[in-house]
Amino acid sequence: MKEWRKIARGLSGLPEIAASLLSAFPEHRIFAFYGDLGAGKTTFIKQIAGQLGVKEGVNSPTFAIINEYFNGKESLFHFDFYRIDRLQEALDIGVEDYFYSGNYCFIEWAEKVEPLLPSDTLKIKITSLSGTDREFSVIK
Repeated sequence: MKEWRKIARGLSGLPEIAASLLSAFPEHRIFAFYGDLGAGKTTFIKQIAGQLGVKEGVNSPTFAIINEYFNGKESLFHFDFYRIDRLQEALDIGVEDYFYSGNYCFIEWAEKVEPLLPSDTLKIKITSLSGTDREFSVIK
């Protein structure tokens, strides 16, 4: 896995970082995001979805667990597993069907479903530096 690391100084740098991530890893369709509560996972996924052509509002699926967006040619799936307590709950909503669909999948709180993630999942860690500054890095 190649190294990739970017620092955003505030929200204005996020579109460029989202574009950089997609450009650096064009073959990846499953993106797992790791970071503390409030690190900016949903905010960054909004930027990635925008780069992929999603025009509708992107919101955290905290209560729904999954949101589906359409960019004009394909569906993108956004998961938030914060409220999942057991792997079976994720299996019950059919996550494997989504993960192996070939569509983009963006996963918040991926550590809760780690055993279910495909082997080619791209894992991104978001670290709060200070204020609205964040570090984004691919982890192995």
